[in-house]
Amino acid sequence: MLATNTVPATGYIIAVLAIMFVVTFTLRALPFAILAKLRESTFVNIMALWMPAGILGLLAIALLYSTYSSPETDVWKLLVAVGVTIASHLLLGRRTLVSIGLGTATYVVLVNFIS
Repeated sequence: MLATNTVPATGYIIAVLAIMFVVTFTLRALPFAILAKLRESTFVNIMALWMPAGILGLLAIALLYSTYSSPETDVWKLLVAVGVTIASHLLLGRRTLVSIGLGTATYVVLVNFIS
């Protein structure tokens, strides 16, 4: 029976690290290698244009549904925060992180400081 406080052999550790490196590098490089061949594809260009907005929309719908379905939610606070997010996105040059941050901050302030 092996003792629980034994240290693995150096060769074993190096082999595990090498395998981890190869797998990680391959998984991270593979999409770029595939995408390089598909740059001229109309489908890929359409997906690059619409997918971020679609994912953000689905996340927003899920969040709004879960927040709205909570019994203690004031709908007007939720709508004001969504309005701030949309307005800041359109008025501040479509900076996604800034608009999401401002909308989140608005909602947090409304929920915690406004009755």
